[in-house]
Amino acid sequence: MHNEVNQAVKVLREGGIIAYPTEGVFGLGCDPFNKTATLRLLKIKQRSVEKGLILIASNWNQVKDLIKMDLCKNCAIKLKSKNPITWVFPATKKVPRWVLGKFVSVAIRVTLHPIAKKLCQKFGGPIISTSANVASASPAKNAKQVAKQFVGAVDFIVSGRVGNLKKPTEIRDVKTNKLIRR
Repeated sequence: MHNEVNQAVKVLREGGIIAYPTEGVFGLGCDPFNKTATLRLLKIKQRSVEKGLILIASNWNQVKDLIKMDLCKNCAIKLKSKNPITWVFPATKKVPRWVLGKFVSVAIRVTLHPIAKKLCQKFGGPIISTSANVASASPAKNAKQVAKQFVGAVDFIVSGRVGNLKKPTEIRDVKTNKLIRR
């Protein structure tokens, strides 16, 4: 697994797209600060840039500069939750427009999945995490499904099992705790 993570990080640094297991489904990811990679990911997923994207990180320090902390009480506490929840935060100007989409907020999860966490640690920052599926198709639950759905479009697939969630993580607004996606 160590070699696969290192190879995936190399692909991320070179502007490539990877697929990897997360808490509930396989995710597609790239460097969120690489516009070309992000737009390519959106194209192969057939997803509008306007919808915005989720970022995952291995720890709080990887994303703190992307969040307007003064607008958010208890941000750190919520991010350190032992439940895999994606939180929507007020974004700073450091978050690229192609990640935000039409929003002024950014969706972030400190991942609890060991492989996804290791990817972010080795990469040294957050990565994009969007479910591995073409728009309207069911998200892939394993590497074989990713390969079948994205024939030749993904640069590297990290093998491994997804976590115990039956579907992608829930998304909540950090200020109101309002459920955005169940």
